[in-house]
Amino acid sequence: MKRLAIAALVTLGVVSAVHAAGDATAGQSKAVTCTACHGADGNSITPIWPKLAGQHASYIQKQLADFKSGARKDATMIGMVAPLSDQDMADLAAYYSTQTVAIGSADTEQAALGKKIYHGGIAEKAVPACMACHGPNGAGNPGATFPSLTGQHVDYVVKAMSEFRSGTRDNDPAQMMRDLAAKMSDTEIKAVAAYIAGLH
Repeated sequence: MKRLAIAALVTLGVVSAVHAAGDATAGQSKAVTCTACHGADGNSITPIWPKLAGQHASYIQKQLADFKSGARKDATMIGMVAPLSDQDMADLAAYYSTQTVAIGSADTEQAALGKKIYHGGIAEKAVPACMACHGPNGAGNPGATFPSLTGQHVDYVVKAMSEFRSGTRDNDPAQMMRDLAAKMSDTEIKAVAAYIAGLH
Protein backbone atom coordinates (compact mmCIF):
# COMPACT_ATOMS: atom_id res chain seq x y z
CA MET A 1 0.00 0.00 0.00
CA LYS A 2 2.82 2.41 0.92
CA ARG A 3 4.56 1.67 -2.40
CA LEU A 4 1.34 2.47 -4.28
CA ALA A 5 1.02 5.79 -2.42
CA ILE A 6 4.60 6.74 -3.29
CA ALA A 7 4.04 5.73 -6.91
CA ALA A 8 1.00 8.01 -7.01
CA LEU A 9 3.05 10.88 -5.63
CA VAL A 10 5.74 10.30 -8.25
CA THR A 11 3.05 10.41 -10.95
CA LEU A 12 1.83 13.76 -9.60
CA GLY A 13 5.37 15.08 -9.52
CA VAL A 14 5.33 15.37 -5.73
CA VAL A 15 8.20 12.93 -5.36
CA SER A 16 10.97 13.24 -7.90
CA ALA A 17 13.42 10.60 -9.02
CA VAL A 18 15.66 9.07 -6.38
CA HIS A 19 18.34 11.54 -5.37
CA ALA A 20 22.02 10.76 -4.98
CA ALA A 21 23.14 9.95 -1.45
CA GLY A 22 24.80 12.94 0.17
CA ASP A 23 27.87 13.23 2.38
CA ALA A 24 27.32 15.76 5.17
CA THR A 25 31.05 16.19 5.80
CA ALA A 26 31.68 17.01 2.15
CA GLY A 27 28.62 19.24 2.21
CA GLN A 28 30.00 21.28 5.09
CA SER A 29 33.06 22.30 3.09
CA LYS A 30 30.95 23.01 0.00
CA ALA A 31 28.56 25.16 2.06
CA VAL A 32 31.21 27.87 2.51
CA THR A 33 29.82 29.72 -0.51
CA CYS A 34 26.31 29.58 0.99
CA THR A 35 27.16 31.08 4.38
CA ALA A 36 26.82 34.76 3.41
CA CYS A 37 23.07 34.31 2.91
CA HIS A 38 22.15 31.15 4.82
CA GLY A 39 24.62 31.23 7.73
CA ALA A 40 27.38 28.78 8.58
CA ASP A 41 24.94 26.29 10.09
CA GLY A 42 21.95 27.06 7.86
CA ASN A 43 20.34 29.57 10.23
CA SER A 44 20.25 32.69 8.09
CA ILE A 45 20.51 36.01 9.88
CA THR A 46 18.64 38.00 7.22
CA PRO A 47 14.95 37.10 7.53
CA ILE A 48 14.18 37.28 3.82
CA TRP A 49 16.53 34.33 3.18
CA PRO A 50 15.34 30.91 4.34
CA LYS A 51 16.76 28.87 7.17
CA LEU A 52 18.12 25.61 5.73
CA ALA A 53 19.10 24.06 9.06
CA GLY A 54 17.10 20.92 9.77
CA GLN A 55 15.40 21.00 6.38
CA HIS A 56 14.79 17.64 4.71
CA ALA A 57 17.60 16.66 2.36
CA SER A 58 15.05 15.58 -0.26
CA TYR A 59 13.46 19.03 -0.25
CA ILE A 60 16.78 20.89 -0.45
CA GLN A 61 17.89 18.70 -3.35
CA LYS A 62 14.64 19.32 -5.20
CA GLN A 63 14.87 23.08 -4.77
CA LEU A 64 18.51 23.20 -5.88
CA ALA A 65 17.68 21.06 -8.91
CA ASP A 66 14.71 23.32 -9.70
CA PHE A 67 16.89 26.43 -9.50
CA LYS A 68 19.40 24.79 -11.83
CA SER A 69 16.78 23.68 -14.36
CA GLY A 70 14.91 26.99 -14.22
CA ALA A 71 11.79 25.41 -12.75
CA ARG A 72 12.27 27.78 -9.81
CA LYS A 73 13.57 31.26 -10.56
CA ASP A 74 15.78 33.46 -8.42
CA ALA A 75 18.44 35.79 -9.78
CA THR A 76 20.90 35.04 -6.97
CA MET A 77 20.36 31.29 -6.82
CA ILE A 78 20.75 30.80 -10.58
CA GLY A 79 24.38 31.85 -10.30
CA MET A 80 24.96 29.85 -7.14
CA VAL A 81 23.68 26.54 -8.52
CA ALA A 82 25.24 26.81 -11.98
CA PRO A 83 28.52 25.06 -11.03
CA LEU A 84 26.89 22.42 -8.78
CA SER A 85 26.81 18.77 -9.76
CA ASP A 86 24.12 16.37 -8.57
CA GLN A 87 26.59 15.12 -5.96
CA ASP A 88 27.34 18.65 -4.77
CA MET A 89 23.63 19.26 -4.28
CA ALA A 90 23.24 15.97 -2.42
CA ASP A 91 26.19 16.79 -0.15
CA LEU A 92 24.86 20.27 0.64
CA ALA A 93 21.43 18.85 1.36
CA ALA A 94 22.91 16.20 3.66
CA TYR A 95 24.89 18.82 5.58
CA TYR A 96 22.04 21.26 6.15
CA SER A 97 19.62 18.48 7.08
CA THR A 98 21.89 17.53 10.01
CA GLN A 99 21.94 21.04 11.47
CA THR A 100 19.56 22.33 14.15
CA VAL A 101 17.13 25.08 13.24
CA ALA A 102 16.94 28.09 15.55
CA ILE A 103 13.32 28.65 16.58
CA GLY A 104 12.16 32.24 16.30
CA SER A 105 9.27 34.25 17.62
CA ALA A 106 6.80 36.75 16.20
CA ASP A 107 3.83 38.91 17.06
CA THR A 108 1.65 36.86 19.42
CA GLU A 109 -1.64 38.39 18.23
CA GLN A 110 -0.88 37.46 14.61
CA ALA A 111 0.35 34.03 15.69
CA ALA A 112 -3.00 33.31 17.40
CA LEU A 113 -4.84 33.67 14.08
CA GLY A 114 -2.05 31.80 12.33
CA LYS A 115 -2.42 28.88 14.71
CA LYS A 116 -6.13 28.59 13.86
CA ILE A 117 -5.39 28.57 10.14
CA TYR A 118 -2.40 26.24 10.43
CA HIS A 119 -4.36 23.63 12.41
CA GLY A 120 -7.87 24.17 11.09
CA GLY A 121 -7.65 25.87 7.71
CA ILE A 122 -10.15 28.49 6.54
CA ALA A 123 -13.40 26.63 5.93
CA GLU A 124 -15.27 29.47 4.21
CA LYS A 125 -12.46 29.77 1.63
CA ALA A 126 -11.87 26.02 1.27
CA VAL A 127 -8.29 26.46 2.51
CA PRO A 128 -7.11 23.22 4.13
CA ALA A 129 -5.12 23.10 7.35
CA CYS A 130 -1.40 23.60 6.75
CA MET A 131 -0.67 20.73 9.09
CA ALA A 132 -2.28 18.28 6.65
CA CYS A 133 0.96 18.35 4.63
CA HIS A 134 3.46 19.98 6.99
CA GLY A 135 2.48 18.16 10.19
CA PRO A 136 1.20 19.52 13.53
CA ASN A 137 4.68 20.63 14.56
CA GLY A 138 5.86 21.76 11.13
CA ALA A 139 8.06 18.72 10.54
CA GLY A 140 6.89 18.28 6.93
CA ASN A 141 7.10 15.05 4.97
CA PRO A 142 10.47 14.18 3.43
CA GLY A 143 9.07 11.31 1.35
CA ALA A 144 6.67 13.67 -0.39
CA THR A 145 9.24 16.53 -0.40
CA PHE A 146 6.89 18.67 1.71
CA PRO A 147 9.30 20.95 3.59
CA SER A 148 9.79 21.35 7.28
CA LEU A 149 8.45 24.76 8.32
CA THR A 150 9.72 24.62 11.89
CA GLY A 151 11.06 28.00 13.00
CA GLN A 152 11.22 29.48 9.48
CA HIS A 153 11.57 33.27 9.21
CA VAL A 154 8.32 35.26 9.02
CA ASP A 155 9.57 37.40 6.13
CA TYR A 156 10.65 34.39 4.10
CA VAL A 157 7.33 32.57 4.57
CA VAL A 158 5.42 35.71 3.56
CA LYS A 159 7.67 36.07 0.50
CA ALA A 160 7.22 32.41 -0.50
CA MET A 161 3.45 32.46 -0.02
CA SER A 162 3.13 35.75 -1.91
CA GLU A 163 5.14 34.33 -4.81
CA PHE A 164 2.92 31.23 -4.92
CA ARG A 165 -0.16 33.47 -4.82
CA SER A 166 1.05 35.64 -7.71
CA GLY A 167 2.30 32.63 -9.68
CA THR A 168 5.87 33.95 -9.87
CA ARG A 169 6.85 30.77 -8.06
CA ASP A 170 5.35 27.72 -9.72
CA ASN A 171 7.46 24.71 -8.79
CA ASP A 172 4.90 23.35 -6.34
CA PRO A 173 3.58 19.87 -7.16
CA ALA A 174 0.10 19.84 -8.71
CA GLN A 175 -0.22 23.59 -8.01
CA MET A 176 -1.03 22.79 -4.39
CA MET A 177 0.58 25.88 -2.87
CA ARG A 178 -0.55 28.21 -5.66
CA ASP A 179 -4.17 27.11 -5.31
CA LEU A 180 -4.07 27.50 -1.53
CA ALA A 181 -2.22 30.85 -1.43
CA ALA A 182 -4.54 32.34 -4.07
CA LYS A 183 -7.39 32.14 -1.55
CA MET A 184 -5.51 33.81 1.31
CA SER A 185 -5.35 37.50 2.20
CA ASP A 186 -2.17 39.33 3.22
CA THR A 187 -3.38 39.28 6.82
CA GLU A 188 -3.92 35.51 6.76
CA ILE A 189 -0.53 34.85 5.16
CA LYS A 190 1.26 37.04 7.70
CA ALA A 191 -0.60 35.34 10.55
CA VAL A 192 0.41 31.86 9.40
CA ALA A 193 4.00 33.03 8.94
CA ALA A 194 4.02 34.45 12.48
CA TYR A 195 2.81 31.14 13.89
CA ILE A 196 5.33 29.12 11.88
CA ALA A 197 8.24 31.19 13.22
CA GLY A 198 7.77 29.71 16.68
CA LEU A 199 6.53 26.28 15.58
CA HIS A 200 8.44 23.22 16.77
